[in-house]
Amino acid sequence: MITVDERQVDWYEGMTVADLLREIGYEGPCAVVRVNETHVSRPKFAETPVPDGARVYLIPMIAGG
Repeated sequence: MITVDERQVDWYEGMTVADLLREIGYEGPCAVVRVNETHVSRPKFAETPVPDGARVYLIPMIAGG
């Protein structure tokens, strides 16, 4: 089991950040995901594993000027 923004999500062996986003149906413009204390950028989502028991935070893209 992992925690995604205070919500419990089932974990499975081999889960990556990209898999997790698909599992939870996230379609927002997420530029960075924090897995425990590590920040992961979009290009690394498919290759970054999510360990069992992880705390994951979705960090949305913010634009301004």
